[in-house]
Amino acid sequence: MSLLDISLTLSPDLPTWPGDPEIKLERISAVAEGDDANVTQLSMTVHAGTHVDAPIHFLDGAGTIEDLALNLMVGPAVVIELDTRNTITRRDLEQAAIPTSAQRILLKTPNSRFWEQGELTFQKDYAALGADAARYLVEIGVEVIGVDYLSVAPFSEPVATHQILLEAGMLIIEGLDLSRAKPGNYTLLCLPLKISAADGAPARVLLME
Repeated sequence: MSLLDISLTLSPDLPTWPGDPEIKLERISAVAEGDDANVTQLSMTVHAGTHVDAPIHFLDGAGTIEDLALNLMVGPAVVIELDTRNTITRRDLEQAAIPTSAQRILLKTPNSRFWEQGELTFQKDYAALGADAARYLVEIGVEVIGVDYLSVAPFSEPVATHQILLEAGMLIIEGLDLSRAKPGNYTLLCLPLKISAADGAPARVLLME
């Protein structure tokens, strides 16, 4: 069994969504300073780094992170590679020949090069799903969609894609590092933190070959 960690490492250097607070890690207790233990305080939004969106993130009054079905987060998944650099369209997905039985899709795009190259500046021109592509995924029965940047939707139009996917009950995983993941079949292991009434949660995400 081989495990591939496709999570981003949380650090103050990691890009965050423009307008969101930066990730902060502060050592509030240190053995070297005479304290009994080393203790670090973490401050960030629940949408920093690798994370899962809950329906309430874009649908007011909808389910929170505790309501998500755990069976969606573990199971067969397929990594699909696309060379699209901006908005991914329905046609792009149709030409990608997604297996008809695929319920969990992880999209590897040129975004993964940002993580591979250690790019620390937020990139507004990342590849993301347009609304028509989101509707196509709903039509073909996809239940989990994972993307390799901090949003499944384009920077200039973040709402429609999220609403289409979340209204359909699709699980959205954002901020994946797929730079070392080859296209093909895997078992997905994704467990977000269980945070009360949250609209999202950080997650450690693994692929098992």
